[in-house]
Amino acid sequence: MAVNLLKHDGWNPYMAGALSGLAAIFSVWITGKYFGASTTFSKSAGMLEKIFSPERVASLAYFQKEIPQIDWQWMFVFGIFLGSLIAATTDGSFHGQAVPDMWYQRFGPHPVKRGLAAFGGGIVAILGARLAGGCPSGHGLSGSMQLAVSSFIVLICFFLGGVLMARLLYGRGETS
Repeated sequence: MAVNLLKHDGWNPYMAGALSGLAAIFSVWITGKYFGASTTFSKSAGMLEKIFSPERVASLAYFQKEIPQIDWQWMFVFGIFLGSLIAATTDGSFHGQAVPDMWYQRFGPHPVKRGLAAFGGGIVAILGARLAGGCPSGHGLSGSMQLAVSSFIVLICFFLGGVLMARLLYGRGETS
């Protein structure tokens, strides 16, 4: 059976996975940097706080080690956003939507409710990533590429947590 690597509903997952793997390899080879994203959010918070209270940011031990500035990892996260936008526009799937269809079917048309749930979920996700010592890209891509046992354990936990939450929110997945 031939696999179409160029076009179907969205980007082909095999092609996207292969490109992600190549990007990770070239990242380490060219820059010496592994993938990761969760530190970017705390650095961004530090950059925002520097606007209002630079002396407070300078006094925090965390920001002595993780200087709040635009760096390689910050640009990596921006590249994720830009790459997603390019992928969605090139495959024709980009469109604005306040409430995704799956959410609408399960919870109704309320964009504020959806926004609050997404914001709360984001807070839980970033806290979990910081507690785990990395996010799915850091552990899943970079850690597993280094064959780190802790990364495989955390990656399994991320996956199981995602499956559990999807089941809790959406049930068994019967869609019309």
